[in-house]
Amino acid sequence: MTLLTIITPSNPILRRKARPISDPRAPEIQRLIDDMIVTMREAPGVGLAAPQVAEPLRLAVIEYAPDAEDLPEDAELPEPKLYVIINPEIAARSEEMVDGAEGCLSIPGYAGTVSRHKAVTIKALNRQGRPIKIKADGWLARIFQHEIDHLDGVLFIDKASKTWKTKDEEDVEAE
Repeated sequence: MTLLTIITPSNPILRRKARPISDPRAPEIQRLIDDMIVTMREAPGVGLAAPQVAEPLRLAVIEYAPDAEDLPEDAELPEPKLYVIINPEIAARSEEMVDGAEGCLSIPGYAGTVSRHKAVTIKALNRQGRPIKIKADGWLARIFQHEIDHLDGVLFIDKASKTWKTKDEEDVEAE
């Protein structure tokens, strides 16, 4: 597996609408998925969209586990769940919006406050090309919306009500 280069807004691919993937099981797509997972974990981030690695395709990988503070006191921390979404679309959105801090692997050193739907339902294909439906709320819903925005050429800074330069000690998860 190969560690990919994460591009910044100076590369125009980041601002273009990505193309649908016609054959999710194609070897080059499977290789790209594996490389994106390695790249996301190494960065480290909780999500990575194909345009962020200069591939204008409708593909994103997300890895998420709830924080300890979101679980009952005596609960064991679950293993992170890995999502591979191909040609995703948001099929349903909650009316309720929530503000939250976001960062981005393509915009290192910056964070912003972005208003997102509290809950979403995503329809996509998995890495085997089978249709999937994912219901997400809270932080996971935010991650899905952030990554799908990347597939449409939209960055969190386009939607942020406030942005700031981060300090090394700040803990804003990069997507």
